[in-house]
Amino acid sequence: MAVAAPQHSEMTDEQKAITEMVHQFADEQILPNAEHYDHEDAFPEPIVEQMKELGLFGVTIPEEYGGMGLDLTTYAMIVEELSRGWISISGVINTHFIGSYLLMKFGNEEQKQKYLPRMATGEIRAAFSLSEPELGSDVQAIKTNAKKIDDGSYEINGQKMWVTNGLRSDLVFVLVKTDPNAQKAYQGMTCFIAEKEGGAHENSGPYAGLTVPPQLRKMGYKGVESTELVFDGYRCPAENVLGGEDAGLNKGFPQMMDALEVGRVNVAARGVGIAQRALELALRYSQERKTFGKPIAEHQAIQFKLADMATQVEAARLLTMRAARLKDAGVRSDLEAGMAKLFASEAGRFCVEESFRIHGGYGYSKEYEIERLYRDAPLLLIGEGTSEIQRMVIGRKLLQRHKI
Repeated sequence: MAVAAPQHSEMTDEQKAITEMVHQFADEQILPNAEHYDHEDAFPEPIVEQMKELGLFGVTIPEEYGGMGLDLTTYAMIVEELSRGWISISGVINTHFIGSYLLMKFGNEEQKQKYLPRMATGEIRAAFSLSEPELGSDVQAIKTNAKKIDDGSYEINGQKMWVTNGLRSDLVFVLVKTDPNAQKAYQGMTCFIAEKEGGAHENSGPYAGLTVPPQLRKMGYKGVESTELVFDGYRCPAENVLGGEDAGLNKGFPQMMDALEVGRVNVAARGVGIAQRALELALRYSQERKTFGKPIAEHQAIQFKLADMATQVEAARLLTMRAARLKDAGVRSDLEAGMAKLFASEAGRFCVEESFRIHGGYGYSKEYEIERLYRDAPLLLIGEGTSEIQRMVIGRKLLQRHKI
């Protein structure tokens, strides 16, 4: 159900073709199967295999490394369509995308040649890790550390938390502390490319020292795993410092913060996608359901809800596209990405809740799709920085840009 068709007028022919393809993929492959995988909390392997065939793991990876070489704006459009189907599916590629972004922007040529071609096909998949059990948004308080040892490699010890794709990924871009005596905490952090055995809970051989406990049980966002990572004497070669040891040591914090800008555009696009789907469900149900002798869509109270939902969807989409286009243009977009993430994630929650209300008692039933959306939407208020953190970022950046 195309509710916001005018958006396509702002697309290039290539973007229109790709989003139509992904839209069809969501309709035919994701939506009919999401309920099953959500109920079983099972990884949607057949869907992921089809995503590989469509080239979705290499959307933004340059053509010379086997990818499509598309921009962030096009990627955001794809994420919206996938999230309209099921946000867990977008989660499978979002952390992978951030890993490829980090490699493309900060990796040296050797690292790009080694990983990007296999990442483009989905042969290997990536995750990234910031959070820890005792900290949430306070990234500078991380305790996981890496020390250089006699053979020139780095030994990593510590525990990471809430790692999407933490089990099935083959690479984890992990931020750790390498200089505990740094004058400012963020100046002593390094991003390592930690290789692992995809799907293994207990790594061995060259990856010994990395354990992945059983996945965390969640209210929603099922199917894609969220895990802890336990590093206990895990050895990472010096050449796996992102960008190389000379260029990347103690430079991990700004690298990760840069990646979070695109990550926030990702989450904003996911918010648009789930809001769009909630609106579609509300429009359909309100025209089918009758009370007092007429479809509830004819009641003014319902029309007001639909109007507010559609307006928030469109506003969220425009904010998201603006942030993506600024990033593509090479303009610093931390303010705009924060605005997009804040508004779109809250719009996702709002639209899902309003659609839930429109469905009435049936919205509480697992027979209706809106019940799944109602459990999924809260994730967007937390991932890549809570709404409260976004407001702090926005306020601080506003004052920096308009200092008197």
